Amino acid sequence: MSEPGTPIVKHALPAAHWPDAQTAARSLLFATGRIGPLTTTSRSWVPAMVPWRATEDGFVTPDVLSWYGRYADGAPGVLVVEATGIRDVPSGPLLRIGHDRFVPGLRELTAHVRERSGGRTRLFLQILDFLSIRRRPEKAKFIARFLAVTPHHRDAVRERFGAAAAADDTNVRTTLAGCDDDVLRTLLTPREFRDYAYGAREEVSDLHLPHVRELPQVLPGLFADAAARARDAGFDGVELHFAHAYTMASFLSRTNVRDDGYGGSLAARQRLPLEVIAAVQQRVGADLAIGARFLGDEVIAGGSPLADAVAHGVAFARAGLHFLSISKGGKFDDAKQPNVGEAAYPYTGPSGHECMPTVRSDARGPFGRNVELAAAIRRAVRAAGHDTPVVAAGGLCEFTQMEAILQRGDADFVAAARQSLADPDWWEKVRLGRGDEVRRCLFTNYCEGLDQKHKQVTCQLWDRDFRDGAAVARSHDGKRRLDAPRWQR
Repeated sequence: MSEPGTPIVKHALPAAHWPDAQTAARSLLFATGRIGPLTTTSRSWVPAMVPWRATEDGFVTPDVLSWYGRYADGAPGVLVVEATGIRDVPSGPLLRIGHDRFVPGLRELTAHVRERSGGRTRLFLQILDFLSIRRRPEKAKFIARFLAVTPHHRDAVRERFGAAAAADDTNVRTTLAGCDDDVLRTLLTPREFRDYAYGAREEVSDLHLPHVRELPQVLPGLFADAAARARDAGFDGVELHFAHAYTMASFLSRTNVRDDGYGGSLAARQRLPLEVIAAVQQRVGADLAIGARFLGDEVIAGGSPLADAVAHGVAFARAGLHFLSISKGGKFDDAKQPNVGEAAYPYTGPSGHECMPTVRSDARGPFGRNVELAAAIRRAVRAAGHDTPVVAAGGLCEFTQMEAILQRGDADFVAAARQSLADPDWWEKVRLGRGDEVRRCLFTNYCEGLDQKHKQVTCQLWDRDFRDGAAVARSHDGKRRLDAPRWQR
């Protein structure tokens, strides 16, 4: 992570070096790969992205089919479907797999991708759990409805404002509501002030909450059920979401201070993820490729560094996972303060930048910035005697860059999210020796800005291009097209 005060530079895209078809055919990028029980047609990988195209109830829609169909047109070796909730609870227009009623739509999705890719793309489903987060409240609402007045507040108000201000709970609330944020920070506990200033957010260490305390008993079964439904829906594999701001990543984090055997030490923090892996393996057996996406570095104060990620990777490989996909950052802990009425977004702070670096970066630049994390984890996994494939990601966008990663042995697969969004056909264009036709991502994070506002995700390079007809699917406001224009070969 860049140090405070580090000069920010706007970087140019890496020079493009596109192979001819013969060179591409001899490359590692377009060589077959192996992931547990599966063979892939190439080492190319489209990681999970949330496009906000499901129904409010979490079902597959025609727009979901079109979104993944466009990626399938480019025939990547692996395509990972967006983070999909394992609980049967409301979560807005995000896919869900917490009940059998979701399976028919997901089965339609797997069939659609196979048809569009000609059977050349392996389709995985990323499955996750998340804890509750609320929108940032208005001050008056927080003080009146969400703050439990305690002796701490009464004493603090009395000391600062006098006995009358602390005469009863109503007076305490009235006094607090009249304070500015600098004063409130001194009168509330750190957790209360965070809940007020950012919105309340549950943490895995909140053992006073029964449903949080019971997570170790509940989650293995929920993940196993979700994996079984994914198998029944026709997916080739599942990616256990152990990364970013979500429940399982929080168990792995050094910020997890649970004292019930599931937090604190490295082994205790790994305990629930390993129990989830075992439950999924027991349920689906050898029928499904099973892997995990986790963080090579949390890049937050007090968080887990690369050394922890190396240990996690070795433990996961020893447990029999079929692939390890490495990300970085993307935490709530350093997210920017949201506006009143909005929820915190975990990709707005320094750790978010490290997850999705833009062309505006420090001197290191955004391209391939996180490959060293995957490389270190892969070295440790190999040294421990495991051949588990490792996936690298983060600002990957050009053939020679990706081929060099594979040739050096830094990773076994290379993933590109934003470049694939900019041009879903780009893998096929490169494979056929037509790289000069690739629409290159600008790495401005226009797409991420839409995601932050929970708008349907598109790309600035094509979302206002309506030359191919008025019938093209458009965003809810009618201003943007939802899918990239088809490649006219």
